[in-house]
Amino acid sequence: MAVTPPTNRVWWNEPVEKMELVWVVIAFLWGLVMFATMIVWHIVGQQNLSTETYRIKPEAYVAKVEAMAEKFKVREEGSTGIPVVKPSAGSDVYLLGRLWDWWPILELEKGQSYRLHLSSADWQHGFSLQPVNLNIQVHPGYDHIITLTPTETGAFGIVCNEFCGIGHHQMTGKIYVVERR
Repeated sequence: MAVTPPTNRVWWNEPVEKMELVWVVIAFLWGLVMFATMIVWHIVGQQNLSTETYRIKPEAYVAKVEAMAEKFKVREEGSTGIPVVKPSAGSDVYLLGRLWDWWPILELEKGQSYRLHLSSADWQHGFSLQPVNLNIQVHPGYDHIITLTPTETGAFGIVCNEFCGIGHHQMTGKIYVVERR
């Protein structure tokens, strides 16, 4: 470690110690391997979302979510009164992030594709579908669209993974996936 400047001001012309050169080469090669891995994973990893994003006024998006919930409501969830909606296969499905929940609860059919729209009414939120490991940042004023085809049945939890305020730890939602009838 150098506390004082080198005696020879032209330090880059000094010979490099063999072990230091070995570590520089190892670090460079590891960087190339990691760069190539990112490219390969992008192509064959099948975890990259093809998303569309459009600008939308938060009020207009809230209206679309409420209209969908009213049209496709099948029941209410427990004592919370959150509607569970079951839209038709292949349709546009809207999910709203707002302080501090994901609304409404969706019931989708296994093997059917849906265009899932995500937006926020108020702050930036994170959409993390567990245990699928699907993560998206959701911003107010933007409609994020994902093509989603559930491959397993069950209840999937949605958590907010972007700090959004005092109730962030309680910001959850659900997606139920059922067998096609």
